[in-house]
Amino acid sequence: MKKSLLTLICLLVAVGFSQAQLLPTFKLGVKGALGFSSLSSEGKMFNSDTKTGFQLGLWGRVGIAGFHVQPEAYYASKKVGIEYTQAEGEDGDATFKSFDVPVLLGTKIGLGPIGFRIQAGPVFSFAQDGKVNFTTATDWDKYKKTSTGIIGGIGADISKFTVDLRYEHGLTNLNENSNYDQKIRMWTIGVGFAFL
Repeated sequence: MKKSLLTLICLLVAVGFSQAQLLPTFKLGVKGALGFSSLSSEGKMFNSDTKTGFQLGLWGRVGIAGFHVQPEAYYASKKVGIEYTQAEGEDGDATFKSFDVPVLLGTKIGLGPIGFRIQAGPVFSFAQDGKVNFTTATDWDKYKKTSTGIIGGIGADISKFTVDLRYEHGLTNLNENSNYDQKIRMWTIGVGFAFL
């Protein structure tokens, strides 16, 4: 009798655990991040130094069976240092201000309130005003208003708090001049809080 009761309890616990893994989960939160950006230039017009910018916005996460989709929406200020290799302009810093929308796919490993995530996906950027703010009088208004890239990274959840380390690799040539293939490269480290 005891063995039958123990077997029944174990079976109920196992079924409950497996169904919990199949039930969808939903989270919604806020995030902030520091971004360390550079601008690659295959035309060798300039060298780019890494500068620090920021991100502020919202994130959501829908998960089922150990996998999740995490769309985000945030304002981003990406700064780069410019050092010309030719006498075409003055050295200085450029700032790309945009509204970014990444859609990340990932999985989470962990138990209870602590878990570790691996995520990757595309990011779509929409320039705030279609221009680049530059610290000198150089004409930098020939930049595209939209661009795409890819993001990948790791993260951790500790109860309602999140920490992320990501790398963003631009896929779109930002310059409308096809002679200069310029793309953003950026590392970010961010923190977030889930209020749902």
